Amino acid sequence: MTNFQKAFCVFLSLCFFAALTLAPNPFFQGENIFRQLPLYCFLEKKAKISAQREDSETNERMIARNGDYLGKQVLEENAQVSEEKNVTDEDNPYVEEQRNVRTETEMTDEKKREIVVEPEISDEVPEITPHPQIDLSADALADYDYLLNHFYIVDSNTATSAEQLNAAKFLSEDLTVSKDGSLPQILIYHSHSQEAFADSREGKTEDTIVGVGNYLTEILTENYGYHVIHVTETFDVIDGEIDRNRAYDCAREYVQQVLEENPSIEVLIDLHRDGVSEDRRLVTEINGKDTAQIMFFNGLSYTVNNGPVTYLPNPYIQDNLAFSFQLEYQAALYYPEFYRGIYLAGLRFNLHLCPKALLLEAGAQTNTVQEVKNAMEPFADILNRVLSGTE
Repeated sequence: MTNFQKAFCVFLSLCFFAALTLAPNPFFQGENIFRQLPLYCFLEKKAKISAQREDSETNERMIARNGDYLGKQVLEENAQVSEEKNVTDEDNPYVEEQRNVRTETEMTDEKKREIVVEPEISDEVPEITPHPQIDLSADALADYDYLLNHFYIVDSNTATSAEQLNAAKFLSEDLTVSKDGSLPQILIYHSHSQEAFADSREGKTEDTIVGVGNYLTEILTENYGYHVIHVTETFDVIDGEIDRNRAYDCAREYVQQVLEENPSIEVLIDLHRDGVSEDRRLVTEINGKDTAQIMFFNGLSYTVNNGPVTYLPNPYIQDNLAFSFQLEYQAALYYPEFYRGIYLAGLRFNLHLCPKALLLEAGAQTNTVQEVKNAMEPFADILNRVLSGTE
C-alpha cells in the first residue's frame, strides 16, 4: 500500500469518527464514543485498576505515617503537661488543698466517689491508759514544794502559799456537769481573737485561734455530747488597732451578757495561744500526731507590791484553781508530755465570771495551725474526764 493510500484511510477514519460524534444518536448521548472500541475499554480498565492500587497503597502509607506522627505528638504533649504540673505543684504550697476543692459540676458521679475529703471527727474516743511520768500519790502531792515544782509556774509579780494550793482539796471538788444537750453548758470565747500561727494565711479565720475554737467546739459537741456556744466576736481590735490589754474589758461585757441569757452555762473557756521566742516550739507527739503543748493560766488578784488587787475582786479564785488543777492532773495521768504547767499571775483575766472558768494557752506563734488543732483532741478528753467525773 502506497503512502497516499495510507493517508487516505486515516482521513476516512477521522471523518467517520467525526460523523459519529455529531450524529444525534441517543445510543451515544452522554457517553464517550471511544468506549465503543475494545482497545480503548481495555486500556481504560487497566488504568483504573492501576490507579486504585496505587491510591490504596498510598493511603495506607499516609495513615501509618500520620499515626506515628500523632502518637509522637501525644507523647510529647503529655510529657510537657506532666512537667508543667510538677513545677506547679512544687511552687504552690496549697496545691493539695486546691486539688480537693472541686465543684459538683466538674465531676461525674464516679469521680465524686474517688475524692478524698477532710476526715470527719470520729464518734469513738481512743482508749488511753494512765501512764504518768511523775509521782501522783497523795503523799507526793501533799508536799508543797513538790506540787509547786511539778505543776505550777509562779509569775514574779505575784505569790501563793501552801494554804492556797492544796492538791487534796482541789481533787475532792465535784466539778461534774450534767450532759443535757438541750441547754448550753460550755462557752468558748477569745479575748485575743487575732492570735495566729507560724503558717497562718492572712485573712483566713480558720488559721487563727478562732479556727482552733471551731474545732474544739466540734469535738466537744460531736464526740462528747456537750452543748457548746462558741463566741467568735473580735475584742482585741479597737479603733482599727490591736489592743490586747483593753480586750479583756471588751470581752467581759459581751460574755457577761451571754451568761445572763444562758444561765445553764457552767464552763467558761477563754482560748488563747502563747507568745514565745522564735526559736522555741511547743510540740510533742500524741496518738501519732504532732501536737502543740498547752498551759493553763490563773489570775490570783494579788501582787507582791500591792497585795490583794481590790479593784479586781474574784470570789471564785479557789474554784478556778481547783478546775485548772484537776485538768492538769488528768493530763499528768494520760498525756504527761502534753501540759506545760499552770501559770499563776497577779491579775484577774475575767476568771471571776464563773467558778469553772479557764484561760487556756494552746501552743504559741511558732506552732503550725494543725499542731494546735491537734491539741484540742487530748484537751477535750481531759476536760470531759473532769466534767464527767471519770478517770
